[in-house]
Amino acid sequence: MNSALELRALRGATTASANSIEAIDVAVSELVEALMAHNQLPASQVLSITFSVTADLDACFPAAIARRLLACDGVALLDCQQMAVQGDLERCIRLLAHAWLDGQQIPVHPYLREASRLRPDRALAAPSHNSVTTPAGARDPAGCPAPGPAGDPAGH
Repeated sequence: MNSALELRALRGATTASANSIEAIDVAVSELVEALMAHNQLPASQVLSITFSVTADLDACFPAAIARRLLACDGVALLDCQQMAVQGDLERCIRLLAHAWLDGQQIPVHPYLREASRLRPDRALAAPSHNSVTTPAGARDPAGCPAPGPAGDPAGH
């Protein structure tokens, strides 16, 4: 398929098991790897990724982890703190990525671990590999995701 590339916004989220460098590294690595693999996305097609974390995660910067994974200085990376909302999911890491995707490709928005509760329609299993390379033929079997759950019109 040789369709033109289109600029797409991709969302995703996960949770860390603890507020530690190691736990955040594992969670961010799984999230970035899922984003890249499920969207058949080489690092060269990623323009930017913004990470937001809940206030209970302050052990390290997710963008630094992503920079190491992507091995690409051409990707704009940013960290920020998620707006504090009573009852929000604890130790949550969200991302918003902008990337060039094939115009015919259905974007996949990975929601992993406890964050799958935020968007059950987008829940994915974490990838079982340890790199951002794409497995041959990986596709989203679910097709186009449904709107967010009631009470969450923005899809958080």
